[in-house]
Amino acid sequence: MSHQPFIDAALGKTPCDLLIQNIRYLDVFACEWREGDIAIFRGKIVALDPGMKAKRVIDGRGKFLVPGFIDAHVHVESSLVVPRNFERSVLPLGTTTAICDPHELTNVLGTQALQYFLDEAEVLKLNLRVMLSSCVPATHLETNGGGVVLAQDLLPFKSHRKALGLAEMMNVPGVLMGDAVVHDKLQAFSDRSIDGHAPLLSGQALSAYALCGISSCHESSQLEEAREKLTKGIAVWIREGSVAKDLHALSSLLTLGASPSLGFCTDDRNPLDIAQEGHLDYLIRESIRLGVDPKVAYRAASFSVALHYGLNVGPERVGAIAPGFIADLVLLDDEKSCAIHSVLKAGAFTNELDFISVDHLSFQNTIYADAVTALDLEGPKGNVHVMGVIPGKIITDRAVLAHDDPKVAKLSVVERHGKKLKPSNAYVLGFGESLDGAIASSVGHDSHNLIVVGKNTESMAIAVNALKSMGGGFCVVKGDQVISSLALPVGGLMSTADPERIKQSLIDLRAASRSIGCTLAEPFLQLAFLSLPVIPSLKLTDQGLVDVDQFKVIDVRAS
Repeated sequence: MSHQPFIDAALGKTPCDLLIQNIRYLDVFACEWREGDIAIFRGKIVALDPGMKAKRVIDGRGKFLVPGFIDAHVHVESSLVVPRNFERSVLPLGTTTAICDPHELTNVLGTQALQYFLDEAEVLKLNLRVMLSSCVPATHLETNGGGVVLAQDLLPFKSHRKALGLAEMMNVPGVLMGDAVVHDKLQAFSDRSIDGHAPLLSGQALSAYALCGISSCHESSQLEEAREKLTKGIAVWIREGSVAKDLHALSSLLTLGASPSLGFCTDDRNPLDIAQEGHLDYLIRESIRLGVDPKVAYRAASFSVALHYGLNVGPERVGAIAPGFIADLVLLDDEKSCAIHSVLKAGAFTNELDFISVDHLSFQNTIYADAVTALDLEGPKGNVHVMGVIPGKIITDRAVLAHDDPKVAKLSVVERHGKKLKPSNAYVLGFGESLDGAIASSVGHDSHNLIVVGKNTESMAIAVNALKSMGGGFCVVKGDQVISSLALPVGGLMSTADPERIKQSLIDLRAASRSIGCTLAEPFLQLAFLSLPVIPSLKLTDQGLVDVDQFKVIDVRAS
């Protein structure tokens, strides 16, 4: 593409497309507010100078202009909508770039899922960039549908213009113990960004992890943990998802000096929370409320992430308000409350964009589990190891209790990918002592087997079989009746339905969960993380109860 038309526009020889006058804008390089005019031509900022001419002029007096927000780490699948509807949800909220790891769908469909996300990234108006999934499966302690994705399987996608690097390296033991499969991937992407996933890792182990080229982590839940990662050269993405909420613990890190190594991410955030609270705009708003300088918050939400991933260079650079940068901009009525007046994507107001339809998308049914009976879901009796849910966290506590303790609920994981394994059964605390029914989900990180919780196995079996019949999703059972459900037929993870419909279904599901005695605010995503065997301390996969600290399957019975 020739620079000349843009040069002519910058020099005033050609009228620009849009001019925002008298605006207070954020200079992310100095982290200072400036006042001036912003000239935009063919989707790019071409000048910050007075006297520019344009076909359309907007007076920005009294408002603030900041770069579009960049989500540093997100699983689009956890929004429960396909990428085309994800952009409809988040673009009007100021998120103009999202760095995604499609390992949820890749664990179901293999590299077909990577190709799907890269193809979608090519047609979306949202700047969707793809980190290639590093851990499929996440560990050897679970069964997925996507098989084992090796370095050689990722390399054909590496040169794709929407591919950024290697996604979150969750297999910490594999990194530290020199696992050949893991290190083949690290070596193959040593010239690209490599994301980390190292909850509670510290000391020499963290140093060893970092020296392998891993340069970011979104799993810090404690202040000192995050500080140590920053000290060891690992950028910290402060997460506020629907379950894992770390902003309050980490907001004090957001200072001017540290801000180049800090960013925001949502990781896993459902459409109900997006609609009711917001997306990255919520993280910005809340961090400012917690005392963070607005300039620092907006810089962390844009330029800091762009700088880390190299998105601030090249012909499509983003993250700043400066000549040559794509005009991804958020116009604010108030900078302290992140009150959004309007959003521009490549110089076009998002309320004037035509979004592409999802009507023609079709996907195979990926739920291959056999029907289960109540007897299939019975766990061992006596004193048992029990995992304990911590609301707002994806780590778990652990205890030894009698299997029939009134505080304890039954938990089962049913392999769904056609391998014909028997259900894996254990016990859990935290869903409510008076739980009367069952809650089930086909979203079970990261291999996405079916997971169900309840006090009686009859209701649990009905819930599992309901998921099978609708191609995956969420459901709540009371007695022998499904009283609320949401079908997620795209890999058992996403729907092509309108986000507003999904939002209402989630409201209904939460109400149904409360009606059967569940005390968790977000039971479905909380449930989904109980099968993720890379997050301490106890987790349940289709292969059994995993002691994550020992990284092995243990007997549910306590000796």
